[in-house]
Amino acid sequence: MFVGLDLGTSGLKAVLIDADQRLLAEATAPLTVQRPHSGWSEQRPADWLTATQDAMTALAAQHPLDGVRGIGLSGQMHGATLLDAAGDVLRPCMLWNDTRSHTEAAHLDADPQWRDITGNIVFPGFTAPKVAWVRVHEPDVWAKTAKVLLPKDYLRLWLTGDAVSEMSDAAGTSWLDTGARDWSDALLQVSGLTRDHMPRLVEGSAASGQLRDTLATRWGLPKGVIVAGGAGDNAASAVGMGVVKPGQAFISLGTSGVLFAASAAYQPDAPTAVHTFCHALPDTWHQMGVILACTDALNWYAGLVGSDAGRLTADLGALQAPSEALFLPYLGGERTPHNDAAARGALLGLGHGVDQTAGTRAVIEGISFAFRDNYDALRSTGTQITSLVAVGGGSKSDYWLRALATLLDLPIDVPQAGDFGGAFGAARLGLMAATGAGADIATPPATARTLDPDPNLTSAFMDKHAQYRAAYAALKEAL
Repeated sequence: MFVGLDLGTSGLKAVLIDADQRLLAEATAPLTVQRPHSGWSEQRPADWLTATQDAMTALAAQHPLDGVRGIGLSGQMHGATLLDAAGDVLRPCMLWNDTRSHTEAAHLDADPQWRDITGNIVFPGFTAPKVAWVRVHEPDVWAKTAKVLLPKDYLRLWLTGDAVSEMSDAAGTSWLDTGARDWSDALLQVSGLTRDHMPRLVEGSAASGQLRDTLATRWGLPKGVIVAGGAGDNAASAVGMGVVKPGQAFISLGTSGVLFAASAAYQPDAPTAVHTFCHALPDTWHQMGVILACTDALNWYAGLVGSDAGRLTADLGALQAPSEALFLPYLGGERTPHNDAAARGALLGLGHGVDQTAGTRAVIEGISFAFRDNYDALRSTGTQITSLVAVGGGSKSDYWLRALATLLDLPIDVPQAGDFGGAFGAARLGLMAATGAGADIATPPATARTLDPDPNLTSAFMDKHAQYRAAYAALKEAL
């Protein structure tokens, strides 16, 4: 048996699978976020350990764990967990959505070597600018900092006693030479750090250490359980869905939106605002476009008209030509391809024919146009997508998936019901690290249904997408 632990922002999830990758048990423990100032987002690392203890206890209550051979880790990326020489936490962890370091991020990104070495823009959410902020604003903390760990890797330190990270999560720090899959000494030096401050690096499917005997005894596991390198949350989800080979991709319609494509080559293009990171498997990378408001934008519209997203999308029927209204979903800025924190949304082209249903279609279409922008950005780097799996709450709407399929000119598969997220992907990596298995890890989940493009509407949707791009440019100029 194998355990997957996924350290999210709102909770820690644990799953137990058998050697055939069947789900045997699952448990979740909640987490909260502290926001002491505008733009700040923090968690106490001690809370992660408590949540892990609670989830593992609940898992053990559902199924004996004496046959567990491996544990895999997944987690929220980019967080800065700072430790002193004794291994004690110096301050709350600044999370992925903490934006206080926007000035430091812009300063680092202005130095060409950061994009040249990492393949990415230095976004405020990444780890390096957060540490730069501490260096300026909390010099006492900076002076004591002996180790910088990502959230899931602090959890690993507690589980194994080893300070280790892996390539997919490390790529989101802005300190990794993403092509070489190693820390960049030059970028560490600019940050006032050395390799001694960094965890050792392994591949996500490799062993990173063994579970402490005390924890094994506490939870009823055998001694010598292997803890895999694991992955950042999106890479782990990709492993869970079998998106590990060139041409494979998934689209996540959650609060934010993600278009994730696996790649066998390192082919960055930082100006596109596409994230180019290492994948969780050796000699594999991935590229990822991110939109900041996906179902979040639909929920905003639902609140505006006094409804909810489920009711709004339930009766849309067959795919129609685009609404006469046009929606820009930039409610809180945008990541790919604009890298524009100041971008804001708009609902344009309103006429007497735009009722609540037409507005719903316009919002869905606007978010889909943003995904088309992401798709074009990924293709401009040389990444090709031949198969696409949809996940997330928005994937319940066949109307939305048909619009996306038509815009992307790709059929979209929806997996059968099941959990194929970060915890399941982490468990798969635990299986690989403990047993050396590999080929069956790339197996995608069974498909429940496939939504095909509508060739009769392709031209109309692409014309509307051109209007969408022009509207963003005009609005940016006006503001």
